[in-house]
Parts: sequence; structure tokens; C-alpha cells
Amino acid sequence: MRPIITLLTDFGYDSYFVPSMKGVILSLNPDAVIIDITHAIPPFNIYKAAFTLWASYKYFPRGTVHVVVIDPGVGTSRRAIAIKTRNYYFVGPDNGVLMMAAEDDGIIEVRAIESREFMRPVISSTFHGRDIFAPVAAYLSLGLDISMLGPRVTDPVKLPGISSKVSRGVADSRIIYIDHFGNAYTGVREGDLGTLGLEYGDELRVVIPRRGADIRVRFLRSYGYANEGETLALINSEGFLELSVNRGSFAQRFGVEEGDEVTISILK
Repeated sequence: MRPIITLLTDFGYDSYFVPSMKGVILSLNPDAVIIDITHAIPPFNIYKAAFTLWASYKYFPRGTVHVVVIDPGVGTSRRAIAIKTRNYYFVGPDNGVLMMAAEDDGIIEVRAIESREFMRPVISSTFHGRDIFAPVAAYLSLGLDISMLGPRVTDPVKLPGISSKVSRGVADSRIIYIDHFGNAYTGVREGDLGTLGLEYGDELRVVIPRRGADIRVRFLRSYGYANEGETLALINSEGFLELSVNRGSFAQRFGVEEGDEVTISILK
């Protein structure tokens, strides 16, 4: 099978940044298959990128090299890293964006990218995606041993974990992700439902203090069980408790953003 390299950035689709990276990769490995996960991450949104990578990396064939460039610290002392996990490689800045996915798959080793041999001859201070991450990904796809890139890293940067405080009848969490449709994912997982005591058909009170929102919703199996325009809660395809509006946008209706605190309590 031809080697696969994925790209996930906040570069957008209307600039030269992404094609430049692809050109570097293909110049080193013409057989590489390059897949765009997305380039529509909001600028500098490390949290959204980390979740997007986590939600998608695992569906690619074993050996895929995942490259992520959400890099507000480019050109500073922040490290460039490559991670080998049980089934994949991850390449990008050491700002936490890779860690949710890498830890999920099981980290074998993390290396700082320091060997100039595997970078472009001239390294800009603002485009490490092209000059460092793209060539390193190409070399890894050709079978380079990750240990050749640089010293082992034992303290990679991590983002605050997705965690919720769940007890009988109430959960304190955050909005961890908002998708294209405006559905708001909370940090409450499907495995928390037993502790919470939540069952389909229950009525919930959803309070989002920063937005002044105090909402009543029903917990349903899917969007189609709600009336058009009705607010609801459900367990989504990634196993998180999601707040939605049937054929509408929860985020737009209530003005919520990723990071907003949310308290969910069962009314019954």
C-alpha cells in the first residue's frame, strides 16, 4: 500500500501554504498519498484541532503519518516534535495539539525534531509546516527511524484533559467542540450516563453561566425524535453528550463557544 500522510491546519483553502507543503512531501516521496483532514480550523484554535485529530486519526490505515500545523508559537523556542504510537506517527509543534490523539493510540516515543538533515535547507521563522514538518513526514513515510530526528522528549506539552465532574443527577463540564452544524459537544461521555442516572426521555436543565443561558431540553436518541427547531440533548457518534437544535444551530441560538462552562442537571 502506498504511504499515507494527512494534513490538518488552520491555513484555509485560499493560500499557497497547503500546496507548498504538498510539493515538499511529493518531492521527497512521489508515492505518498496526501489526505486533507481539514484546513478550516479557526486560526490558532489548538483545542479544536486537537479534538478534530482525535476524532479522525483512528480511521486511517496503520502507519499513516498525521501532520498538524496549528502553530501560534512558530519561530519561538517551542519544540517541533514527532511521536510514534502503536499504529501511527504524529508530527507538529509541541503545543499539545498532537497529544489527545497520540495518547489515545498509545505513545511509544516522542522525539524533538532537531536534525537539519531531514529539514529543508533554509528554515524560515514563520513557515515550519513547509520547512520542517512536511519533509519530516515524508522521511517517516519512507521508513525513517524516528530516533534519527533528535533527542527523546519526556515532557511534551499537554492540553487540559477533557474531564467532567459527574454525580447522581448533575454534571459540571465544558463545551469542548462545536461542529459545522452548530452542535455543541460537552465533556460528558456515554460512560458517564450510569453515574448521572440519565435515561432517554428525561428532561434536562442546561445552564451556561457565561452566556446567561438557562435551557430545558429533552434527552433523545437522535435529532429526528425532536420537533424542527426544538433544542435537545443526545449521545453523538463520538460518544459525547451533545446539545443540539433539530435543523438549527445550538451554538448560534445561544451564543456558546468552545471552553464555556456548562452544568447539566436532570429534572425528570
